[in-house]
Amino acid sequence: MKAVIMAGGFGTRIQPLTSSMPKPMIPLFNRPIMLHIVELLKKHDITDLVMLLYHQPEVIKKFFRDGSDFGVKITYVTPIEDMGTAGAVKAAEKYLDERFLVISGDLLTDFNLKKVLDFHADNKAMATITLTSVKDPLQFGVVITDKEKRITQFLEKPGWGEVISDTINTGIYVLEPEIFNYIPKGENFDFSQDLFPLMLQNNDPLFGFSAKGYWRDIGNTDSYREAYHDIFKGRVNLKIDEEKQDFVGKDLRIGADVTLEEPAGLSGTVVIGDNSQIRGEVQIKDSVIGRNCTIEAGVKLNRCVLWDNAYVKKGAKVTDSVICTNVRVGQNAVLDEGVIVADDTSIGDDVKIKSDVKIWPRKVIEAGATVTANLIWGEKWKKSLFEGAIIKGLSNVELTPEFVAKLGCAYGTTLPKGSYVLGGRDANRSSRMLKRCFVGGLLSAGVNVRDMTMTSLPLIRYKLKTFGEVGGFHFRQSSDDPASMEIIFLDGDGLDFSSNMAKNLERIFFKENFRRAHHTEPGALIDIPQAIDFYREGYLRALNVDVCRKAAWTVVVDFNYSPASQVLPMLLNELGCNVVALNAYVDDGRGGCVPKPKQEGLRQLSAIVSSLGAQAGFWLEPAVESITLLDETGAIYDGIQLLSLVVALQLKTDQRGTIAVPVQAPSSIEQMALKKKCSVTRTKSSDRAMLEAASSSEVILAAAPDGRFAFPRFQAAFDGMYAIAKLVELGATVGVPFSRVIEEAPSRAFLETSIPCPFEMKGGIMRKMSEDSLEQEASFIDGIKVQFDNDWALVLPDQYSSFVHIFAEAKDEKTAGKLLDEYRKKVEKWKKELE
Repeated sequence: MKAVIMAGGFGTRIQPLTSSMPKPMIPLFNRPIMLHIVELLKKHDITDLVMLLYHQPEVIKKFFRDGSDFGVKITYVTPIEDMGTAGAVKAAEKYLDERFLVISGDLLTDFNLKKVLDFHADNKAMATITLTSVKDPLQFGVVITDKEKRITQFLEKPGWGEVISDTINTGIYVLEPEIFNYIPKGENFDFSQDLFPLMLQNNDPLFGFSAKGYWRDIGNTDSYREAYHDIFKGRVNLKIDEEKQDFVGKDLRIGADVTLEEPAGLSGTVVIGDNSQIRGEVQIKDSVIGRNCTIEAGVKLNRCVLWDNAYVKKGAKVTDSVICTNVRVGQNAVLDEGVIVADDTSIGDDVKIKSDVKIWPRKVIEAGATVTANLIWGEKWKKSLFEGAIIKGLSNVELTPEFVAKLGCAYGTTLPKGSYVLGGRDANRSSRMLKRCFVGGLLSAGVNVRDMTMTSLPLIRYKLKTFGEVGGFHFRQSSDDPASMEIIFLDGDGLDFSSNMAKNLERIFFKENFRRAHHTEPGALIDIPQAIDFYREGYLRALNVDVCRKAAWTVVVDFNYSPASQVLPMLLNELGCNVVALNAYVDDGRGGCVPKPKQEGLRQLSAIVSSLGAQAGFWLEPAVESITLLDETGAIYDGIQLLSLVVALQLKTDQRGTIAVPVQAPSSIEQMALKKKCSVTRTKSSDRAMLEAASSSEVILAAAPDGRFAFPRFQAAFDGMYAIAKLVELGATVGVPFSRVIEEAPSRAFLETSIPCPFEMKGGIMRKMSEDSLEQEASFIDGIKVQFDNDWALVLPDQYSSFVHIFAEAKDEKTAGKLLDEYRKKVEKWKKELE
């Protein structure tokens, strides 16, 4: 007697358990599901087996080999393409010249197969389908038989209105070789949909046998966990390799070389695979632990399945979940019911994973994170959504439509019902798609949205200052990664979200504690096309238009396809500028993505500026917040040099007030300000800190070392469009070319570098930096800045990425380089000490 085991399926419905192995090889009590089928067949004296493989066949062949280790003889058949169930069996026809049995390799059953065979023989059937009764027949094929058990009707996956029986096809068949006459060679052919209906039509002897016993199709992750529940409850007997222990009131099965320090906390059925270690006091109930696993003290496992090489750290609590191979569960992590964690995943300390979340293989969950949705794409789930006021992620991968819709709903929940928020986006198509989903979430929370559609962030900030919206948002493509999207959240004054606002939104998002508006009260979506007029009025009012018109500068501006190209040329023309515009149109296919390398674009811009005899050239970044300046000679100013030029120009116009710069800006700013009896305020390096400083009435300029400037007389926010006009005004007022202004400005050597550093090590690095600076003059505004007379070094941990930044300033390059190298070596040394 031969049997065919169907073992070729892809296991799509049971992902991510099948990410690294075919479904029949998924472990069930530390043994492949298919091994239980092989032993069931052997129990009924069926030892000549044909295994039909297709998906990852080598995994199955490597385990079973020729079958001799399991007391059976195995012949492997691998069709060259997916032929359907009957078509695949046709591929093994030459091995099946007598009556044979067909069974799936991913079933859990204890049917008496001999009774099926006897029924088939007694009725002289050509085909016998094994039947069973289930509570929910909708996902199976319903079969109707007459009094003689001849099949009279098939109903494949019926709706409840069509159900006329609870008797279903179990996928276990006894067949005569004559059936091959019906199966076309080389074609996709299915037993249920093609062969059996054809036999019924031809009135062939087709019978159904109602089997008694346990049967479950392990087709999805819920079914997989329920199979364990059934075994724990004793509804089906299963062979378990681990040896049964003599504990009263407990069903403990323990493998070889197992360390079990405190068995008192184990209850129900607990299986522990070979070479696993259970350290200290634990609470484990009805769970199966694989081989080479480590469970630390204080862990609570209830109805859990751990595959091989799992490591569960102290205090973790896991309920009714599946943890696959090579998974690390961090200290005090909590995995709610129904969680699936696929292979090679690391879950950080204090992580919380909500019910029914599935984590695909090779993911990293940061310590402290709360995971509320399946993690399929991307590599990491971060513990916090925000980086400052920005939520950033890969478009349609990490920031999906459903994700941002929930985000919009969470944001709306933080705001009063019926309030207004202001929104906009760049030209990118993904920005438009995701912003619409986000707006839907806001409206569902009863919040009204004033939509500026495609616009730049400075316009939104300006509009928020002048009207009654309680907040705002802007969607844009990331400038450093075209595949990523950024969502910038603003408060009612146009400032970046504070950390408290971000945490409040995150808390609602992770708890999914959303406010849903009544069906009569959803928010309204309103267009406001006149916003540009308000911006224009304020823009021109804040500038000395007469001076600009009198100077009548020629400027070359590369707009980088940004929305600013629809506004800025008009404004510069009103200032009397002759504007030569490059890339001055919006391309939604290109969006905010920089079309060519910046350096190449700057070289072209420099050539145009010098050849036209223009007074200045400007490279406007796609986000419209920062600029790069080219003087009348075509020389390029960005970063520190541009910062020095702007401060020098501002002071030359005899404006009095405070200049706000971040802690890492060069000290030449103080030197220049001192001569003009102005003061300098040092801020933290965050955007929010700088913009808060800019909001002070005393501040005349807030400047970052990356080409972003805020002139509070117009608006206390970084605005590249206004910075261009202000530089034109300052240049025209001073009446000196930019190249001469920068020559007169004090110059000091300024160097910086970044060193990779894990987040968990940053605190230790800064502690050692603090200890190292005890005898030095140091400031702690942001990071630790050590002063050496007029020179200084700053060690500043990056808030959002795994780096530590080091800055050094000195009188010359050699001294600054020496200082930078000294602190780079110190940080590297501290890293080794902390490892």
